[in-house]
Amino acid sequence: MKLYNAKVECAAPAVVLDDMILTKDLPTTAGSRMLSGYMSLFDAEVISRLAKAGYAVRGKAAVGEFGVDLMGESSVSGAIYKDGALVSAAHEIVLSGEVKAAICLDVNGSVRRASAQSGLVSVKPTYGTVSRFGTIPAACSGECVSVVAASAAECREVLSVINGHDDKDGTSLSEQTCRSALEAGKAPTRVAIIGDFLDGISADVKEKLDLAAASFERSGAVVETISAPELSAARAAWNILMSAETCNNVSRYDGVKFGYRSESFMGLDELYTKSRSEAFGALLKSVIIYGSETLSTENYMKVYDKALRVRRVIVEKLSKIFESYDLVLTPATSEMKYTKEAIEACPDMAFTENLYTAPASISGFPAVVAGGVMLMGGTFSEGKLLTAAELIEGEGR
Repeated sequence: MKLYNAKVECAAPAVVLDDMILTKDLPTTAGSRMLSGYMSLFDAEVISRLAKAGYAVRGKAAVGEFGVDLMGESSVSGAIYKDGALVSAAHEIVLSGEVKAAICLDVNGSVRRASAQSGLVSVKPTYGTVSRFGTIPAACSGECVSVVAASAAECREVLSVINGHDDKDGTSLSEQTCRSALEAGKAPTRVAIIGDFLDGISADVKEKLDLAAASFERSGAVVETISAPELSAARAAWNILMSAETCNNVSRYDGVKFGYRSESFMGLDELYTKSRSEAFGALLKSVIIYGSETLSTENYMKVYDKALRVRRVIVEKLSKIFESYDLVLTPATSEMKYTKEAIEACPDMAFTENLYTAPASISGFPAVVAGGVMLMGGTFSEGKLLTAAELIEGEGR
């Protein structure tokens, strides 16, 4: 897999950035025709931290349009298929060994899905512990800068560099709080599997879950299957909030100040309409339409406000679970690969497959993917989740 917008090779440990992260010396397009050729005036905060720690940015990797899709299939540069299965550009670059890690903006779970299917490790940190300054906003209340690497140890190393308070990010937590998330902790002693997420997964995914559960049991942990039907509501609530927030954030792209502009138009209204119609892809348009409807006067209270209330229910339910269990073990996907035929047959797959990733997105709790499965823990437990991921890795060696 070739780097998208590659830089000159260097001797320093290298990372690749996905195309939702602003760079002043490389274009940032968010996978959209709307931002083709866009050059930022500044670097994202994570880049400054990586440079200070001696890391080099090797280049940028293509993403799906504004990160709301399944796994890059809506990118203006086209979907990437490998052996008939959809793959993520950033993950393929990590697999190639060209870089130590990928730094990605996890908007709708695509980073975690790709990590599960590629066999890589990724960590979505607790919301507010890694600065989002210099990322292209989509669903701001849930998106997180995440790390993808070949091992939990490498994820921990890179996360420790980008973790920390940033005055430029209004959602950034205190330095002490951010650093507490990196504490490794002990191996888990009690693990919960959400039984409500087991229906509809493939045999391959079930096998991955069984292997992970067995690795925890061999380490002395008690693994129990519990019922938490409330968590299934996270998908609908997150789709509402994500669409509303993305609709609001992409409203700035109107063809006037920057970005794509239609070549022929008469009047300001036609400039807006034609520029956005020509530049945005079908999936993003559906998000915009749904988000606009959600935020309308008629639907704001009965749809958007209700989704916010469901978010609170999800947070409270997960918090209650984490009082009794060290972590939750769930699938990250329903299948271990997405074919072109399956995606074309189900255009809204990005909004159904996030059944598994939505709870962590909507709640802000951390999540780690390893061994093809996802681990979720309470706030500031990413260090402990990575310790648990190392148990799963050990079984695979």
